[in-house]
Amino acid sequence: HKADAIGMSGLLVKSTVIMRENLEELTAAGIDIPVLLGGAALTRKYVEEDCRAAYGSGRVAYARDAFDGLDLMSKVADKSFDTHVETRAAAPRSGNSKRIGQPMESTLRPVDWEEVNIRRAELHKDVPAPVPPFWGSRVLENVPLQTLAPFLNDTMLYQFHWGYKKQGRSIDEFKAWSAKELKPIAHDLLKRCHDEEILKGQAVYGYWKAASQGDTVLLFEEDGTTEAARFAFPRQGKDGGISIADFFRPVESGVRDVIGLQVVTMGKRATEVASDWFKADKYQDYLYLHGLSVEMAEALAEYTHKRIRAELGFAAEDAPEIDKMLKQNYRGSRFSFGYPACPNIEDQTQLLKLLGADRIGVTLSDEFQLEPEQSTSAIVTVHPQAKYFSV
Repeated sequence: HKADAIGMSGLLVKSTVIMRENLEELTAAGIDIPVLLGGAALTRKYVEEDCRAAYGSGRVAYARDAFDGLDLMSKVADKSFDTHVETRAAAPRSGNSKRIGQPMESTLRPVDWEEVNIRRAELHKDVPAPVPPFWGSRVLENVPLQTLAPFLNDTMLYQFHWGYKKQGRSIDEFKAWSAKELKPIAHDLLKRCHDEEILKGQAVYGYWKAASQGDTVLLFEEDGTTEAARFAFPRQGKDGGISIADFFRPVESGVRDVIGLQVVTMGKRATEVASDWFKADKYQDYLYLHGLSVEMAEALAEYTHKRIRAELGFAAEDAPEIDKMLKQNYRGSRFSFGYPACPNIEDQTQLLKLLGADRIGVTLSDEFQLEPEQSTSAIVTVHPQAKYFSV
């Protein structure tokens, strides 16, 4: 195919090991073209040390995001890629020596389950389990875009997706500038998405009874005894390390907590229209629409999560300002599969089946990725101390 470069993206730690193996296979095949590596599971250190060493030509570079990737491809085009790689290789190394894809058993503490159970009992003391308005799932159809607009994360849209940098401005200066220059663009595009039905917000969410068993969370039907699903989670490898399972009472207690599940989507038409604009060389329009559609899916996830908190009776604990609420200033937490505390992306299968996500047109690819792209899924924990953490 006479490719100019190869790109690989890794979501999970195990995929980074496959990346390294791919580089070894490319070397064996005599291929030496530039390789760009990125994704949530990667670090620059891993790419520039382990992956570069695995590729015979050493022509490997780390892309932090899509815009880094564009910059690197421009270096490939103007023949400066190799100079960039050599400059990075000559730079002083810093940071910890932990390497992705290598066993971590030596750094993990044995789990003291007696200690865990004591802490778990204390964690749930005087925290009654909320009672949802229904058990099972419900569908939200055609959520109005104007309802979702207040939940839109402008910072992520403008800086991460659209690629606008502060360029020496302070945070307040950038906010003022973006409100004047970028917000009208987002407003007009959102109106077009409404008028032409490019974005269609739909969600399916619901409640199941739940309890913990070790580091596994068991989900039950309404009777509290018939198992509906189970999700296993990792535990932090340190003294007092936690697991998502800690936010649920032990199954032996006989008391059932509640777990929320949700899947949201902005529909497949956004992908189709964005693809059409890209093919028509409308690259800026494509970039704007793709970024907006992805962030509107996140806005719908926030909206659905807030609805769950309202139905469980503690939405009043939310921060009144949207900016603060988007920084997790509310009770409980929302965890998505594929991230460190919740890494088993294969469990998407159980989640989508329980919710009946096919009712809103959401399915899984062979790699367990949500389709359409502008979709998200999550489990919702309601314990007051449940917040994001890394493993």
